[in-house]
Amino acid sequence: MIVLSLTSPPVNTVPLPVLLLFILVLSIFLGFELIAKVPSTLHTPLMSGSNAISGITIVGALLSAGSGNEKVTTILGTLAVAFAAINVFGGYLVTDRMLAMFRKKDDNS
Repeated sequence: MIVLSLTSPPVNTVPLPVLLLFILVLSIFLGFELIAKVPSTLHTPLMSGSNAISGITIVGALLSAGSGNEKVTTILGTLAVAFAAINVFGGYLVTDRMLAMFRKKDDNS
């Protein structure tokens, strides 16, 4: 049984950093395999979905930045808001560009 605790662990548990590293590596491999298997016609809806997730990230980052608990929390929350906003803005630009490829071209242009 895996126990997540910051206190001294019992003898038969996995240390927290090892567990978190395992989850990170597993998610990298899983994400790569899932994205590699997606057909190109589904990339635009997937990009829109990831933009929605980044929007949720912005809400969490705003809560963290405005909590006022510690200075480090405020700084990291502000950085998270900035990076998530860049991600959302860039994602919408890419999605718009990809959708423009599927529009019918006007002969008068």
